[in-house]
Amino acid sequence: MKTNSVYTIVLADDHIVLRDALASFIDTHDEYKVIAKADNGKELVSLVALGNHPDLVILDLNMPIMDGYETAKWLRQNSPTTKILVLTMYDAEITLIRLLQEGVRGFVKKDIHPNELHKAISAVIEQGYYYSNQTNAKLSNVFFKTFETKSSLEKGMLTQTEIEFLKLVSSDMTYKEIASTLYLSPRTIDHYRETLFAKLDVKSRVGLAIYAIKSGIVSFD
Repeated sequence: MKTNSVYTIVLADDHIVLRDALASFIDTHDEYKVIAKADNGKELVSLVALGNHPDLVILDLNMPIMDGYETAKWLRQNSPTTKILVLTMYDAEITLIRLLQEGVRGFVKKDIHPNELHKAISAVIEQGYYYSNQTNAKLSNVFFKTFETKSSLEKGMLTQTEIEFLKLVSSDMTYKEIASTLYLSPRTIDHYRETLFAKLDVKSRVGLAIYAIKSGIVSFD
C-alpha cells in the first residue's frame, strides 16, 4: 500500500516500549510511515483483513495469542504482496528454516544497530530479502550439512504436530494429558517422542524442552 512515494509499515510486537521506540525510529525517515501497531498476530490479522495491506510488516516472533510463525503463514496466504521482516532474539537454524518455509525473507536480531535496521528495512522492501552476515553463515551451514548428511534440514522440517508436541512437552502436562490435548493415543505420543529423540539428537523430555526453548518454539516471556 505505497502512498505518495512513502512505504507503509505495520509493527507487531507485544513489548510496547520496544514497539513504540521502533515506530519513532522508523518515522524519522521520510520514505517510511508506520500506519499501525499491533500487540499480537491476531490484531495484525484484523488490521490487514480490513484492507490495510502494508508494504512491510515488522514482526516479533514470540507473541501471545498468535505468534510470528502463524502470522507469517497467514500473511503469505492472504496478503502476498506484504513483505515480512522478523525481529527476534532467536537465530537457531531450525528457527530460520521454519521462517523461510513461511515465506519470511528478512531476519534481524533485537539487539541490531539502528543503522543496520534501516538497511534491513530498505533491503526487504526494495529487494525482497535481507540476511545479515551471521544469518548467511547459519543458512550456508544448514545447507552445507544438508548436502553431507541431511540432518540439519530434517531437523528443520518438523511437522505441525511435532511442533505442537514440543510446545506441550515443555509444559508440566503429563504424556497422557498431551495425548488427550492432541486427540492422539498414548502409543502415538510415544512414537512422536521417540521420533523427536532421534531427529533432534536428545535423550530426555528435558532435552526436548531445552531444544524447543533454544529454537524459539516456546517462550516464557
